[in-house]
Formats: sequence, structure tokens, C-alpha cells
Amino acid sequence: MKKIGLLLITMACCLACSKTQTIKVLQLNIWQEGTTIKGGYDAVVDELMRVDADFVMLSEVRNYNNTRFCDRIVASLKERGKTYYSFYSYDSGLLSKYPIIDSATIFPLNGDHGSIYKLVADMNGQEVAVYTAHLDYLSCAYYDVRGYDGNSWAKLDTPLIDIQKILEKNVASQRDDAIRLFIEDAAKERAKGRVVFLGGDFNEPSHLDWTEKTKDMADHQGLVIPWTVTTLLEENGYEDAYRIYYPDPVKNPGYTYPADCKDTAVSKLSWAPEADERERIDYIFYSPIDGLNLTKVMVHGPSGSILKNERTPNKSADTFLEPLGVWPTDHKGIIAEFELLY
Repeated sequence: MKKIGLLLITMACCLACSKTQTIKVLQLNIWQEGTTIKGGYDAVVDELMRVDADFVMLSEVRNYNNTRFCDRIVASLKERGKTYYSFYSYDSGLLSKYPIIDSATIFPLNGDHGSIYKLVADMNGQEVAVYTAHLDYLSCAYYDVRGYDGNSWAKLDTPLIDIQKILEKNVASQRDDAIRLFIEDAAKERAKGRVVFLGGDFNEPSHLDWTEKTKDMADHQGLVIPWTVTTLLEENGYEDAYRIYYPDPVKNPGYTYPADCKDTAVSKLSWAPEADERERIDYIFYSPIDGLNLTKVMVHGPSGSILKNERTPNKSADTFLEPLGVWPTDHKGIIAEFELLY
């Protein structure tokens, strides 16, 4: 009896010493720093204030007019009462509510073929490695399937439906090169016991969205395609927050592009005006570890999309945090919330 009593006391002490940490992560392509839409920069600030994420992964950081965008956005948020930390980057960017103890360039931008950056933050005693990715927009083979050239976006005579040729064109991009460097670097972070998050505009669909169930949706041309980047991530143990929370791609397609941005012309939102180009190309991935639980996921942005050059209301079961005012981008973002017991 004494041994049982001591065991119960020990267990109670361990539970009392453990911590529960909520973590909110936002990924958002900000469309050339919000400069494409009138009032876009202020709208980016408004949405970041509203979401109040712990970590933010941004795509299309351009540092226009010799400015440092991440410094500027941190200052704007500070003026409105929120403190974030960041560092210099180009093409993609990171914000953290927690002090940054390390940062690195994983895949530097070279000729507009995408980028990946990393920060390591101390989150109340638990270290977290957060990566942002804006991957190569060229050799965008899912457009070839829809009858448009994935480099020039010129209309093709016929859609490309040979899966081997589709995948060959897909890996002619530098998306897979970038994600392999992420996997290599993040393996070291995981070995240190750090939680790993990756968010970004991948400019590539998910193999979890091009399945037998979806082959006749959204101009998939009857194809089931093992898209490269998400397949690599899954093979290396990473989980797609959206598909973990919403496993049915028919009921919850989670399209993030092209968003129905009401403050610009439809012609500026569509690259394939005669096709159904709706796609989920913006993601949050994470490394599953003991004590980390995904609790909530939603699409951030207007519920409507652009379909064959027309504004189209949403008809899916997806959950949205819709903008209250100006929406600054042609993408929709992703918000994922977690609880970490450590």
C-alpha cells in the first residue's frame, strides 16, 4: 500500500509540473506585400492583429523601396499593441511572439525559384523550429493538366494527362529541391526535441487532394497524381494539418487559390480563365510528437473562389475566418491551432 501511495504522489507531482501550451499558427501569401490591392498593407496588419497567431509564415515578402518588410510589419503591429520578433528575409518571412534564439536561410531565393527560412524560438521553455516556404512557381504542372502551360500560362491545344510526363515537368521546378533541404535541416531540429512547423505557399497541389474520390472534380481530368512535395513530406513523417483535421477532400477541399478578392478585377485573379483552377496550395505541416494535439484548423480569407473567370460562392463544408474589410491577397491563408503538453 505504501508503494502505491508513493506512486500516486509521484504521478500527481509530475502532472503538477507539466505545462499546457496553446499554439496558433498562421500561413498567408500577402501578394507582393499587400501592394496589389488599395489599402492592402493596412489590411495585412488588420488581419494579423485579428488572428493573433503565435507564429506567422508569410509569402511574397519583397522589401520594396529598400525597406525591410518584416521590420516594418513588426513596427506596425507594435504601434497597435502587439509584440512580435522577426529577422531579415526576402521572398518569404517569419514572425514570432516568442524571442528568437536562432534563424537561418535554408533555401535562398535565386532567380525567383522560391525560398525557405527558419527561426528557432523559446516558447516558455519549449523550443520550437518554425519554417516558412514560398516554393518555385515555375514548371507548375497542375496547370498543364488543366490545359495551360505551367511556365507561360498560354492555353494548350489539349490538357496534359500523361502522369509520368506531368511528374517529370513538376520536378523540373526547384520545389522538390527546396523541400529536401527543409527535410534535411528539420531532421536535426527534431533530434533536439524541438517542435517543427512548416507553412507556405507551395505552388503545388497535394497528393491527398488528387485521389480516386476527387479525380472527376476541379478539372482533374480523371487523374490520381502523387504530387511530389507533399508526398516527400508524408514519407518523412510530417502531417498536413488541414488534411489531418478534414480528411475528406470532397467534403472539405480547402481551396486556397484563387481567392475571390473583391477589391480587384477577376482578370487579375485567374491564370487559366477557361479552367477550374481551384486548388489547395497553401499549407501548414508539423512533426507529430507526444503531447502535441491539433485542435482547430480553418481557411483564412473570403469563402468564395474564382472558377472559370467568374466569382463563385463556396459550396463546401470548409470553415472560414472571413475578412471584415479589405482582403489584401489573391490567396487564402490557413490557421491551425494546437495544444502542447510538456
